[in-house]
This record gives sequence, structure tokens and C-alpha cells, in this order.
Amino acid sequence: QSENILGYYVNVERIPNCCRNSPNHIFLKDRNVLLNLSMAYYRVNISAYNKAGESPQAIYIVPDFSATDLPGQIHVKHQGTHAVVTWTPEYNPKCFVVDWGTGKEDMRMKIVTTATGNFTLENFQPYKLYKIMVHASDVCQCESFTRHEKTFGVTHFYSVEGVPRTGPANVTILNITKHSALVKWTEIAAEDCLGFLQGYRISYTDSSKKKSLAVTLNSSATSYRLTGLKEKNIYRVQISGFTNAGEGPPTLSQPFSTLKFGTVEALCICVTQHQ
Repeated sequence: QSENILGYYVNVERIPNCCRNSPNHIFLKDRNVLLNLSMAYYRVNISAYNKAGESPQAIYIVPDFSATDLPGQIHVKHQGTHAVVTWTPEYNPKCFVVDWGTGKEDMRMKIVTTATGNFTLENFQPYKLYKIMVHASDVCQCESFTRHEKTFGVTHFYSVEGVPRTGPANVTILNITKHSALVKWTEIAAEDCLGFLQGYRISYTDSSKKKSLAVTLNSSATSYRLTGLKEKNIYRVQISGFTNAGEGPPTLSQPFSTLKFGTVEALCICVTQHQ
């Protein structure tokens, strides 16, 4: 029934919003609006209206922006369940707005009006990945942050790191030959790392258990080719992830057998009979 619509109400609300009941109200005739937002989380509520009243709202959560080309660096120093956040501003805005938490549903907000460039955050839980965002604003009124704040920097940290609770998933052995095999896996999920993943360790043992080798790879690796294997032998492979706190549990032992013969290429011989 678009022909009956007189216009649209758009409410842009910051997440989190310590300034209660102060969303940014926009009234539109068209079906598009350009929003110049910081990298904080935002909720956009859109409804249509006509002479009879207002429609139900459509709710849109602005997705994460990639933290590229930001002007500043944020440094975090852990002190138990506390953390001291410091930064060096390019200029001295009237205030900074600090967001911190584990995600959209668990964010806190604090307005810092001093020019010291540091702030102490409290009540961090161990083994959880926290995101900290610092925004600058030259207008320090609640209703102004949606329109005027600019993101200074973004960082992630753990107050206490742990070892991964599990190894990588979907371990498969492919392209097996006499002396090699390709191992592939799926990276450990972020919620299972419990710390910043530093890399993987692949260990493999032959059937006699006399030869056991281990390879350390970086955290971006999802495959590795084992070489120097003995032909017609059974090997078992396990993979674990590690953080600065140590190594997590390995995957279940994955067996495979190397080939007795090498790769055989088919040769086609065509014989033509002349009469």
C-alpha cells in the first residue's frame, strides 16, 4: 500500500546508550537516508505513517564495520579484573566516549571529559574476548553522539587468557601418496579459543610408534602436507591449537595409510587397422 504512505519515521539509537530516551529522530518522505555513524553499534527502527496512523517498526542492527584506517592506537594494561586503557589523541576534543564489552548485547558506555587520555575499566571476566572502542566528540550532549562522534580506535583483549577448550574441527586426510598426505581442518571457533590463537601443532606417529613428529604452524593455516612418510604404512594424526597460555587438547587420532605404489598414470594406445 505504498501509494497511501505519507512518509517514514526513522529512529537511530546508539548501543549502548547511557542517555536514555534520546534516539535520533528522522522524518522522511523518501525511502533512503544517509547516516554518517561512528563504529559503535546502532539500532535503526523504521516505520511508515499515513492518515490512519503508524505502522509496526522494522528493526535493523547496523553490522560491524572493519577497523581500518583509524587515526589512533589504543593500549590496554591488565590489572586483575581491571584494565587501564590509554590512547594518544591527535587533538583534544571536548570529550571521549568509551565502549567496552563482549558484543552487541553486552556493551557498556562511559563519557570521559578529561584530556588525560586514559580510563580504568572494571569487572572483566577471564577467558572472554572484549572489544574496546574509543570515540571522540566535540559536542558532549546525549542527543549529539549519534551525529557528532568519530571513532578514534578499536582494540580487542582478554583480561586472562586460557588454552583452547577444543581442537580444530573437520580434520580430513586427502591426496595420500606413497610418501605424503595433505591434512586439512577447520579453524577453532573464536568462542572456543579462550585467548588469542597463536597457531596449531600437528603431531603424527607411524604404526610402530617409533617415529613421532610435530609441526608448528601459524594461526591462519588450515592445511599442511606431511612429507617423508614411509610407503604402505599406517599413520595417526592429531592437531591442537595454542595460545599464550598454552596448548589445548588435541583432536581425536585420525588414521590413514600410505600407498604401496605411486600414482599410476593411464596410457592409452590407439591401434588403427588398415584394410
